[in-house]
Amino acid sequence: MSASVHPGRFDGKVVAVTGAAQGIGRAVALRIAAEGGTTVLIDRSAVVHEVVEKILGDGGRAEALTADLECFEPAEEVFDGIQERHGRIDVLVNNVGGTIWAKPFEKYTADQVQTEIQRSLFPTLWCCRAVLPHMIEAGGGTVVNVSSVATRGVNRVPYSAAKGGVNAITASLALEAAPHGVRVVATAPGGTEAPARKVPRGPSAATDQERAWFQEVVDQTTEHSLMGRYGSLEEQAAAICFLASPEASYITGSVLPVAGGDLG
Repeated sequence: MSASVHPGRFDGKVVAVTGAAQGIGRAVALRIAAEGGTTVLIDRSAVVHEVVEKILGDGGRAEALTADLECFEPAEEVFDGIQERHGRIDVLVNNVGGTIWAKPFEKYTADQVQTEIQRSLFPTLWCCRAVLPHMIEAGGGTVVNVSSVATRGVNRVPYSAAKGGVNAITASLALEAAPHGVRVVATAPGGTEAPARKVPRGPSAATDQERAWFQEVVDQTTEHSLMGRYGSLEEQAAAICFLASPEASYITGSVLPVAGGDLG
């Protein structure tokens, strides 16, 4: 077991992780399961079942649900179902999102702008709305939103707008939810090294110009990190799991940059 894993930290907790099929969401789900949590992994890709198989094989507790969380009705159905089966939802990690295109704002079509916002803002908004009644009724809970330091980023204005919205949700909902014993926090990851995605977010850069625009994103990311590098999935998961845990019981409404010193 990794020295950074804290056995028992999530004992008795039911933790839902969205976007859990790959990347940061997968790393978070694996770590929470290793720390004793009952994990519910949600993704629109069936790849999420492979992650559950790994958790079960390692002796953890997990289930997989497939749903498109860009709409409210599937989100409501998911969290009502978790509440019905487990009797509680202690933690929600909202991880769905990610840049689809990288290019100057004037090059985006109206449909592309809408798609970016739909992908990186609405799943967090809808999942917060769907889980909140259950946490309020229980008298407590924790929501960890995954934002981004790309709120100040080149060639990603629609994505930046979506993640700025996630930051606003975090601040405003924390204010509303605190009297109910519910904490709402966020991390703002910077560039993160990850294996090639099994399910791409969108079309890959096909022209020299598109590749150049994407390289500008990479260059800005490393230049703005004081540590001059991308982070790892484990480094992102560590911050998220800390904020999700009882160790962070006096933290709410905060957005924690996890980007090697880049504050966004």
